[in-house]
Amino acid sequence: MPEFNPTRDVVVQFKGDSYTVSVDSAMRTKGWVGGQGVKWVNSGQDEFLVSFSDGLYGGFMLWGSNESSDQFVATEEQQPTYGYGTFCAGGWLIQTVAFERYTWFSRTFGGPLVPIVYIIGQRLVFSLRGLFTNEDEWTLSGDPRAPNGFFIASVVDVPQPNARGVFYITVQTSI
Repeated sequence: MPEFNPTRDVVVQFKGDSYTVSVDSAMRTKGWVGGQGVKWVNSGQDEFLVSFSDGLYGGFMLWGSNESSDQFVATEEQQPTYGYGTFCAGGWLIQTVAFERYTWFSRTFGGPLVPIVYIIGQRLVFSLRGLFTNEDEWTLSGDPRAPNGFFIASVVDVPQPNARGVFYITVQTSI
């Protein structure tokens, strides 16, 4: 891929479907990165509500809750304050920072962090934290829902740093 220097968490190469959704209290409190995987949750009200994915798919958030590009402009802190976000589904071609960099085992049990190796064409799922990964964290963690067969994307280009040293992975979604 050619050199790029975005200030957003997601760079859109090809757009799929997008919708405005409400975000639950956990997302409002913690915030999220652009590309964050989300799942549908029942609010008991007449609204489309999402929360952080735990391996289940629904879609991903287009923008982070407080990206550096939103600093000192009218949209700063707008999404978590009002409890909404832009939800994406369908076929997207994106570059995103929302992917697992280290294996589940090394993140969970300490010790040296072991980088995940991504390969072009590899199928991806959402991690237990809702980030793109090639590891089946349901199986690794002993989750009773294992194995995670909810493939949501494929690797188009492996993680690479931009001029600012921020790593992006290029994925083709099929949510």
